[in-house]
Amino acid sequence: MYSLDSLLEWIKETWSIELFKLGASPFTIRTFILLVVSFFLLFFLSGKVKRLLNKRVFPRYNVDVGVSESISTIVRYLILIVGVIIIFQTTGIDLSALGLLVGALGVGIGFGLQNVTNNFISGIIILFERPIKVGDRIEVEGLTGNIVDISARATTIITNDNIAVIVPNSDFINKQVINWSHNNRDIRLNIPIGVSYKEDPQIVAKLLLGIAKAHPGVLETPAPNVRFEEFGDSSLKFLLQVWTSEYIDRPSILKSDVYFEVFKVFKVNNIEIPFPQRDIHIKETKVQN
Repeated sequence: MYSLDSLLEWIKETWSIELFKLGASPFTIRTFILLVVSFFLLFFLSGKVKRLLNKRVFPRYNVDVGVSESISTIVRYLILIVGVIIIFQTTGIDLSALGLLVGALGVGIGFGLQNVTNNFISGIIILFERPIKVGDRIEVEGLTGNIVDISARATTIITNDNIAVIVPNSDFINKQVINWSHNNRDIRLNIPIGVSYKEDPQIVAKLLLGIAKAHPGVLETPAPNVRFEEFGDSSLKFLLQVWTSEYIDRPSILKSDVYFEVFKVFKVNNIEIPFPQRDIHIKETKVQN
């Protein structure tokens, strides 16, 4: 049987076993356990602080979702940086002894971590300059969706099909990005419509404006507008322009609703919607014997 004193003595001896040295500082089992526990608490508490800011603090002051997400992420990074320095100092690790490790890391970055470093720096630029932010409707290289998260390495986009797409942060810095909601969430949709040449353009414009104003998703200000675009090959071409904020995430749904209503209203008012027509003339030639 082990006595309590002998058990405590064994724990004390095990606690002080030296694994290796960092410069003049011994790296013991005690140091290792303190580092593991400290880093776990640091990441856990920094995440808690970020969620507290987003869920409790910023909503009280009506801060925009994207702005609050950027600020809270920057605050978390600062907490992590200060926390790492404090942890190293309190555990007795000589920071100057980490020079070799930093040098090795620099070599690793030079050979294989360029993309990781590029994405991390791009993420910092995004958080400070905010060309995009959480909640924005964006389009990059044919991909359209809403930003739901901006992390240190990549940005998560949710498409209308509820598919999560992970895009490296560097793509938002080095490539052209269309941000539909950078200024606000009001966007204009252009809906092309064609009618027969026999129809009165004034009547067509009046009917189209009535359809647009009756839709609950179309904004009253700016008001809808109808443009007479051109005399097409087989139709008079109009462009119905409507503003919406509700359908910024689903523009095709609003267009579909308008087209359904246009078809119904045009049918009631005997407005002809033409289809492309081509006249084929066959020329007969006589073959002489």
